[in-house]
Amino acid sequence: QVQMMESGGGSVQSGGSLRLSCAASEYIGSSYCMAWFRQAPGKEREGVAGIDSDGTTNYLNSVQGRFTISQDNAKMTMYLQMNSLKVEDTAIYYCAADSRCNGWWLLRTESFGYWGQGTQVTVSS
Repeated sequence: QVQMMESGGGSVQSGGSLRLSCAASEYIGSSYCMAWFRQAPGKEREGVAGIDSDGTTNYLNSVQGRFTISQDNAKMTMYLQMNSLKVEDTAIYYCAADSRCNGWWLLRTESFGYWGQGTQVTVSS
């Protein structure tokens, strides 16, 4: 079973930056998709950004222009560069992936079968 591992979370002041990384334990497939989700206390899990094997990306509107998703196909590693962080970005961030990627750009949790355990991002004012 594919395992995903997130890293790079931490605590920063508003306006600061963090870079999250996510590595897959094994090859997922040539047409995979990967995405970042987040969940704040008392809120539903939401898709933050996604990317497919061709490099096509999609972002949650509230992070557009501040966050950048990227990947290293050879290493099966995904990154999320988060700039201009806001208090409302505080959440546990999860890495997700799947080898079946129909409708991946909708960033729905049910579209992704492989999940990491999450990494905490805390933004303070």
